[in-house]
Amino acid sequence: MDVDFGGGDEIGFGREGRAGIVTLTRPKSLNAVTHGMVLALERALDAWRNDDAVAAVVIRAEGRAFSAGGDIVDIYNAGRAGRPPVGFFADEYRLNAKIAAWPKPYVALIDGIAMGGGVGVSYHGSHRVVTEKAAFAMPEVGIGFFPDVGGSHLLSRLKGGFGLYLALTGARIRWGDQLRCGLATHAVRSDRLAELTQAIVRDGRPDAALKALCETPTPETNEARVFAIDKHFSLGSVDAVAASLEAAAGEDPFAAEALAAIRTKSPTSLRVAFAQVAAGAALDMEECMRMEFRILNRMLEGPDFYEGIRAVVIDKDNAPSWRPPSLPDVDAAAVDRYFAPLPGGELGL
Repeated sequence: MDVDFGGGDEIGFGREGRAGIVTLTRPKSLNAVTHGMVLALERALDAWRNDDAVAAVVIRAEGRAFSAGGDIVDIYNAGRAGRPPVGFFADEYRLNAKIAAWPKPYVALIDGIAMGGGVGVSYHGSHRVVTEKAAFAMPEVGIGFFPDVGGSHLLSRLKGGFGLYLALTGARIRWGDQLRCGLATHAVRSDRLAELTQAIVRDGRPDAALKALCETPTPETNEARVFAIDKHFSLGSVDAVAASLEAAAGEDPFAAEALAAIRTKSPTSLRVAFAQVAAGAALDMEECMRMEFRILNRMLEGPDFYEGIRAVVIDKDNAPSWRPPSLPDVDAAAVDRYFAPLPGGELGL
């Protein structure tokens, strides 16, 4: 039974048996999350929260991507026109917090790439089910932004330096690594997702169905590389991480690769992301979202976000001109300002 919570042809809702089914329906845009999708999903969760007929929610997507992020071209155009879309991010962050606190099973079927806004509507759920096609990445520092949508909560809780490694390099990881590090809770083959969904529809209890269908894929990152990630990315500052990688780069291809990746990112974003993930370890989800909303407001005022989108998405020259241009040029006071209280009011949750 279809249910209309808004969102037009971008997101669909249905009631099947004991489950509420959410489907992202923008496959040509890799299911990039729009403001309308955010508001519609929030309405659905509000309606289903106290509906005894809905025992669980399943969120899935059409096409080859789960969701490749937010609709950043619209964000770019609005910001350039002097109307930065703060309201969109506020609603998105509130939705992320609502998903994390939702009292019923929230089962995300991640069968393709999930980045940015796609991470926000999936990886905060109680059940994060990945397939062999799943790929997770938080590449925001490469466009002068930061790993938002709860990245400070997710990444800070990964073992060793893995969260900072993902935040600072934008590295993409597959299903085996996601399961090992704790981003995913279960791994199920893509061709068995329909069977899993039907089992949840029948009784609204995903755990039994997942136990019967899940498997444990081999992690893609070997133990030597995990050790190297912990060694380099568990240090106390971006500068220490970069220095450690540089010292090892001559003999270790991984260190050389990671260092090269970091050197392409916005220096301001690197420092903000490091501080954000470090702070997130001591904060709950709602506190993380308030912190990220503070950072967001300052990012939308600065030059690097728009320059990053220009270089990667608009002109596609992949040659951003960051301001400031290097890590030593970004001072501590400048970073602290991203985290300062907002004079216009904090994010309400």
